[in-house]
Amino acid sequence: MRTRVIFLLSSLLVTALADVRSVADVIHLKNGRKIWADHVRENGNHVEYDVGEDSYKISKASVESIEAGGLAPAYASSSGAQGAAKDLPTFVPQDSLAGHEDLATKVVRDGKVDPDALTSLEREGKPELSATAYFLAGKHEFEHGNLPQARRYFETALRFEPENSTILNYYAMALVRSGSAAAALSYAERSTRANPNSADAYTVLGYVQFSADRTKEAIRSWKRSLELRPDSVVEQYLAKANREATTEADFAQRESSHFTLRYEGKQTSEQLRRELIATLEAEYDDLVRQLGVAPRASIPVILYTEQAFFDVTHAPSWSGAVNDGKLRIPVSGLSGMTSDLARVLKHELAHSFVNQASGGRCPTWLNEGIAQAVEPKSLSSEGRRLGQMFRAQQAIPYNVLEGSFMRFSSMQAVVAYAESLAAVQYISETYGMSDVERILERIGQGSSGEAALRATIHSDYGQMEGEVGKFLGSKYGE
Repeated sequence: MRTRVIFLLSSLLVTALADVRSVADVIHLKNGRKIWADHVRENGNHVEYDVGEDSYKISKASVESIEAGGLAPAYASSSGAQGAAKDLPTFVPQDSLAGHEDLATKVVRDGKVDPDALTSLEREGKPELSATAYFLAGKHEFEHGNLPQARRYFETALRFEPENSTILNYYAMALVRSGSAAAALSYAERSTRANPNSADAYTVLGYVQFSADRTKEAIRSWKRSLELRPDSVVEQYLAKANREATTEADFAQRESSHFTLRYEGKQTSEQLRRELIATLEAEYDDLVRQLGVAPRASIPVILYTEQAFFDVTHAPSWSGAVNDGKLRIPVSGLSGMTSDLARVLKHELAHSFVNQASGGRCPTWLNEGIAQAVEPKSLSSEGRRLGQMFRAQQAIPYNVLEGSFMRFSSMQAVVAYAESLAAVQYISETYGMSDVERILERIGQGSSGEAALRATIHSDYGQMEGEVGKFLGSKYGE
């Protein structure tokens, strides 16, 4: 996302830093799931909570505990899910495989999957046993964010039980989080056929459909899931999908080599649409050269009026566009391409490339830093003040900036974006853009952001913060 606010790094920084750490409340459910919310309150037999401008309620009986002032995890609502479902709360299927409860301790030892145990179990020649063992291995890797390995284990499990709904659900989710929503569709559909009374199966199918830009089908799937089992998270999915479907009901559509453009004919000129597609295609080719990767599927681009943009996205007031798997662009009052719009487009498009390279797991600071760097954006007017802030150890820690910026106030967003760009400039100018690509690759393979830094530039977050301060002082003056 690209911020509209100008970087004014002055006395406002102290205020921004004072409240940046209290960005979410966490509802821990008895089934092991978590809900991240802006505000939580108890009301009789229900717990009510707010996410953006939407309010929801769940039975108090389903709540284990409520944690106030938590920090949303890096992938809870941003990169945890790839594609258009990206900004939805993370969904993890509740179903698991019955029987063989003792297998978990054999398959996973000391926090790691034991390949020798898998081989030994497979040699027993029992398909159900082998499927369960490989499923448990995949589930472990899935829950720890190692999507490539999770996919391999789920694929092996499906060789033994190809119509097992639970395995199909997890495999479909692993695919969609890896940026392969189109490939996930057939597996999600098979899951509902294999178990037509599974709420999980229909939730996963809707998630995949929404990520594949099939919103109307996703609405039907999520309604069916709610008929089978009430679920507040699915209600959030459905509310977002309904907002989008209502707003875009009369939109027209055109396609180019890499994009599907949707727009309301009366609100945009033919000249703007033509120039916008041409700009996007040119920027697409440029980003392929810069980042060495390309998204696999056609990218939806949706043009909105100002009001419709905020109605659909529920984005904070400081946002200028959104990429949640679809590029959502407000274009009120524009009749043709402008330099500012071109920068917005390249920034938002860069997120699609970064998500592809990182398997949808990129920490927000790195994602936003790269997107600003390729616009290109400079810190020339803010670098000196920002460097002073780092050297005074007043910067927002980068582990805090792993999570979504969507909950930040305007002041907090100013600082978060500036720090993100500073880190990427430091890495690319000190070590080269190829190391930025290697960091993304390691994250895509399952490493955390900090682990990827250690393996590539040999710095943890604390060390990088010190180096970024020195870099800014050297580049922009003390």
